[in-house]
This record gives sequence, C-alpha cells and structure tokens, in this order.
Amino acid sequence: MNILFLHPNFPAQFLHQAMYFARNPKDKVFFLTKETNGSQLKNVNVGLYKPMREATKGIHHYVEPLEKAVLEGQAVVRAIVNLKQKTGFVPDVIVGHTGWGSTLFVKDIYPKVPVVGYFEWYYNAFGSDVGYWPDEKVPEDDRMRIRCMNATQLLAYHGCEAAYAPTNWQRDQYPPMYREGIRVAHEGVDTDLHRPKPGTKLVLPSVSLDLSDAEEIVTFVSRGFEPYRGFDKFMDALRIFLEHRPKCHVVLAGKDRVCYGSKLKDTTWQKIEEKKGGYDKSRVHFTGLLRRDEYLTLLQASTVHVYLTRPFVLSWSMVEAMSVGCCLVASATPPVEEVVEDGVNGLLANFREPAHIAMRIEEALEDAELRSRLGKAARETVLERYDRDDCLRRQLNLIYGVMK
Repeated sequence: MNILFLHPNFPAQFLHQAMYFARNPKDKVFFLTKETNGSQLKNVNVGLYKPMREATKGIHHYVEPLEKAVLEGQAVVRAIVNLKQKTGFVPDVIVGHTGWGSTLFVKDIYPKVPVVGYFEWYYNAFGSDVGYWPDEKVPEDDRMRIRCMNATQLLAYHGCEAAYAPTNWQRDQYPPMYREGIRVAHEGVDTDLHRPKPGTKLVLPSVSLDLSDAEEIVTFVSRGFEPYRGFDKFMDALRIFLEHRPKCHVVLAGKDRVCYGSKLKDTTWQKIEEKKGGYDKSRVHFTGLLRRDEYLTLLQASTVHVYLTRPFVLSWSMVEAMSVGCCLVASATPPVEEVVEDGVNGLLANFREPAHIAMRIEEALEDAELRSRLGKAARETVLERYDRDDCLRRQLNLIYGVMK
C-alpha cells in the first residue's frame, strides 16, 4: 500500500501511524511537510514543500488565513505532482491535517484516492477558547474574523472520506451537521516509555540543573509561556505557595514565546512576570525546551505536576504526565475535565484563581498518600483510555475503512 501523510510539521500527530506503516515492507510511506527540524523516521520518505509567497499585503484580515491556506494547498499539490513525476508514487490513501490547507486540493489531483482528515480545532467566538467566561466581551470585529477562520476546514471536510478529532470536546466544537461525521481518536501515549520510575532524581545535564537533593519539586510544562496555557496564573500561584513551602523548588520547561493567542510587542510573558512580581530565582528554574529523555526525567521526578489551559486543544504533556503517574493539579476547564476527575485521578483548580491553584498544589504537597493514590489512578486512566496501541488501532481502522 502507498500512503501519503500531509502536515506542515513533521511528524506531528502522524508519528505513530507513519511508524506503523513504515514497519511493513509492502507499504511505501511518503510524508510531505514544510519543516522537519532534523527529525527522521526509518523507512519514511520525507518531501518538503514551500508556499510560493506570503499572503497579499493589505488583504482583508478576515480572509488572510484562507489565502494562506490556499497557498499552502497549492504548494502541497505541486509537491504531489513532482513526487509522481520523480518517483512514480501514487497514493492509495492520503492522511492529512486540515487546519492549514494541506488537504485542500488533493481531490483535484487524485479524485478517487480516499482522504482521512484530522480535525483538531474549530474556532468559535463564544463558549471555547474565546468568550468562554460570561464576563469576557468579544468585539464584533473579532466575532466575524473568527467565523471566517473556519473556511479552510469546512472546505477540507467535503474532500474527506473519513474525519477524526482527538477528544470529544474538540469534536464538539464543530457544528452538529459536521460533528456527526467526525470520529474521536486520540493520538495516545507510549505507556511503556512514559511510566513511573520511583526514586528518580531531577538532574538535567543539558541545562546544568541538579535538584537531586530537593524534597519537593513542582513542575510545569508548556511549549510556550502564554496565558492560553495559564503561565501567568501559575506564576501568581507559585509566589503564594513558595512562601509556605520553604523546601519546594519549581521547574518550568518550555520556551518564552507565544504559540497560542495574541503575540506581544517588544516583550514576553516571562519578562512581564519578572516586572510584575518577580520570583525566587534560587528556587524557580526555567529550563527552556528539553530533550525528550530529560523531559521524561522531569516528569518522573516531579512531586506535583501542574497543567493549566483555557478551554482549548488538550496538550499531549498532560496525558504523558498522567501516564508517568504524576500527581496532577489541573485547570477545571474542558477538555481537561474529559480526562481528569477531581479527587479521583487528579486535583482540579479554578483556572482564573491563582490562590485556588496554589491551594490545590499545597494540598497535594502536604499529603504523600493522596499523591500516591492520584498518581496511580492517573496512570490507570491512561492505560484504559489513552494507550498508544489502542488509540492507534482506532486511527488505523479509519484508514483501512476508507480503502474499499
């Protein structure tokens, strides 16, 4: 079988699928992307594409995302045609992320080739990452702009034989007429790799951090330090609980950038926090982005792990932390509440109240028996619902199911 993956980043959500097909010598796997960051997968052939230009300067900002998607889709089509000319490769099935335009025009090249679309996030002006809380006012201009942001996905939907989203919450952001055709299949977690390792000491050589003698370590992981992932709330919370926990250290892994939400001009959220209230630099440690092995060590050595998010896409890191058996303090927001039950496999805190976040962290720090019980239940949740092999089977059933 010939299978083609489309995603602007490599390998992203298609890592396990690509590896599965690449293991079969009868299958030929190609992956078209804009960026590999040096990553490679055995027996996966990677091709690069690049849009011919940026969006038109001065174009109406409502339609700028759609023009970018059209340019993305054009670049993908050119790469597909070039792939066929150079190698003779014709896919039997195409799997692609629908958010950036990668799949927009594949049916115009291969109308009979089935397409499986990954639908990650539908934008709404009310009730999700924007306008979730009653006191949040969404300007009229933003409401109309947000509606137009979905044009790419709605076009892509009509070019798919199968569609899936990673969580029920994310699927349910789509209008009912589309929601009914979207299955739920999370990417899953490698539970053999992400497993508890009692007695792990936190030593991160790449950043010269040695907390092997620390009695309490609170961890926080995010690709970007931004309000969407509660960075500002967590910083306010740590200023509270560190006053009461003199032996506690806090380790934040991630990059001082904005991945989701509005970009800042001439500053960063970490710099804002330094000006706002500062922090004890002898006990608060920023590591930057970590290697995968050190990231795993961080989770395994964690006393309490904190995950916060606006009602938005669920991060892999939360499920991975649960698989490791971390005692989790998380925001009481969807889709977190789809996975975490308060007092059963984690502790939930009011996302907008740093005092409550701090209180729940201290509650966990004070009770080793509670931490142990919650951590074991967290791993059981992942084993039952988010194990990689089980999740992969659901995704593969979708792919094989469209090939008739």
